[in-house]
Amino acid sequence: MWLLAAWVLLSAVGAGSAQLIFNETDGVERTACNKTVILPCYVANLKEHNSSVMFVTWKKQGKRIFSFDGARHQFFRDPAFPSANLVSQENLSKGIASLMLNSAEADAGNYSCEVTESSREGVTRVELRNGSVVSCDEENTPTPKDKCGSWFLLLESAVIIVLLFLVIIFCWAQLSVIALKCEVASQKKMGMIAAGFIFTVAAVVGTVLFVQDGYTPRNQAGLGLIIVPALISVPLQYLMFGVVFDSLPQTTYALIGLQILGYIIAVVGFALCVSACPPLHAPVVIAGLAIMAIAVLLSLAYECIMELQSYVRCEKYTVVHTPWP
Repeated sequence: MWLLAAWVLLSAVGAGSAQLIFNETDGVERTACNKTVILPCYVANLKEHNSSVMFVTWKKQGKRIFSFDGARHQFFRDPAFPSANLVSQENLSKGIASLMLNSAEADAGNYSCEVTESSREGVTRVELRNGSVVSCDEENTPTPKDKCGSWFLLLESAVIIVLLFLVIIFCWAQLSVIALKCEVASQKKMGMIAAGFIFTVAAVVGTVLFVQDGYTPRNQAGLGLIIVPALISVPLQYLMFGVVFDSLPQTTYALIGLQILGYIIAVVGFALCVSACPPLHAPVVIAGLAIMAIAVLLSLAYECIMELQSYVRCEKYTVVHTPWP
């Protein structure tokens, strides 16, 4: 009887020693900011520390998507996961069997990592979840359960768009005042209207691309169409001042300089944001557009004030002198 008990005990010890133990993880979260996804798999009790006696298999929902045979140094990749690879083949002997995938290939779901070292084996499971922001482009259309979000925070996007259209509205307001009250050459008038029209169309197209969900080249192009064409407002402002004033006062140069400063700040913010996710420098873009909006508003107010005070040259007045009685 005691021989049977000893055999059961030895069998249990032997079975325990043949089981690989993993450092468990709570799962992995993927967002639109991830270009690649790493699924962790860490073996805690390797003995031989030799990748040539190891075999690694990754499965998704029970289907094999990747495997590595250390003895033969051979890889297997499912055609749907061509980017699948070990994070570090050199560190496999240290128990690191993590898998790296392109974000577009890594669908949310349950993945399993099976590792064999000689006669010892073990398996661990990793859940890949979609975070608060997921890529919503055509190549990676999310399921209805996925939660899509914008590249920028909602408030940041709203402020950027509002400031942009304030600049446009103030520019068109100045054009309207000039068109109604000033005798402007038709060619010059058409040139200013065309510049304003191009600026407006670029802003509308940029806004449509910018507000789409996800972090894709379309969002970046949209932000570019919001910021870069805003340069049109600078020469346009100069032309409008030239129509209103015979010779430009120093104040007009200061207002144009303020507008240029705002544009430079906005472009710097765009350059800092376009390659970052999440965009940490969104306030720089907002500050630049805010300065531009203030400069254009002050220009409009200055034109109106100067017209009321000094009757600018584009108004036609006839002064009739009558003899003193």
